[in-house]
Amino acid sequence: MLREAGLGALTALVLAACGPQAGPAGGDEMTARSVPTVESEAPKGPYVRVLGTAQDGGLPHAACGCDRCDRARSEPAFARHIASLALVLPASDRVMLVDATPDLRQQLDALMDVRDDPPDRVDRDPVDGVLLTHAHIGHYLGLAFFGFEAVHTRDLPVYCTAALGEFLSQHGPWEQLVRLGNLKLVESLPGEPIDLGDGVTAEPRIVPHRDEYSDTVAWILRGPQRSLLYIPDTEPWGRWPVAIEEWLAEVDVALLDGTFYSAAELPGREVSEIGHPLIVDSMERFAGRSRPRILFTHLNHSNPALEPGSPAAEEIRSRGFEVASDGLEFPL
Repeated sequence: MLREAGLGALTALVLAACGPQAGPAGGDEMTARSVPTVESEAPKGPYVRVLGTAQDGGLPHAACGCDRCDRARSEPAFARHIASLALVLPASDRVMLVDATPDLRQQLDALMDVRDDPPDRVDRDPVDGVLLTHAHIGHYLGLAFFGFEAVHTRDLPVYCTAALGEFLSQHGPWEQLVRLGNLKLVESLPGEPIDLGDGVTAEPRIVPHRDEYSDTVAWILRGPQRSLLYIPDTEPWGRWPVAIEEWLAEVDVALLDGTFYSAAELPGREVSEIGHPLIVDSMERFAGRSRPRILFTHLNHSNPALEPGSPAAEEIRSRGFEVASDGLEFPL
């Protein structure tokens, strides 16, 4: 049962953080939900909850005094956690994370309402597994909180590619987490779906990105009714060996790398040097598509689309796209 008092407070916080939401590009059945209010009905089937939508440095960004970061410090509702998802499986009372960010503590707090029996002390099993995308700071540093000094999990399944598993098992402090049994690395083969139960599978697919320590994957989460593609980090679409449209045709919802809105955010840098697809380019490339519903995530603190009333945000809405917000939920 959802805890009504705690959920009501969480709802108010998340709805305030989300700000005005655009309508879906597709039909009503594709609409994401905000965290349910006390009066509303909780999802009966599996769903994805967005736990964060900011680039690795967060919002407010580390050591930045720009207008957006200052606003995020003075207005907590404007702040955003680092990009991550939770896959919630109500039938089996299980929760999986997609990436473990430096904001893990707060993101675990935001999942307290989904557990049937929330603990009154440290929960040694706060989640049932982690699906990793790659080894950049915003996506795996949170694994440290599962170690002896904090949560102290036992054999927490961490799904990752062979390359990322080798990195984690051979370099400290991650190798200690593996050696002491806090984490149990589970090799995930790109293109091979993983059965997570409750009619849900998770399939990793290799995407091009800066791969200093490991390769990088996207995840396709398929449920009984719908499917979702998650690509928080990638090179521009033109550098892909396959057409991204082939992947988009397979899913109902796509959360895509929206790190930068345009090259104007990066004065003095050549567009060819930017290792992400610009939102303006993505909108041009995907214009006219009725499916899937496309939302942008992993926004850098410089991105004007972070401000709901900005011209950039209005342009995204007017062209049938959306900016993802912390707390949104998508039924699978």
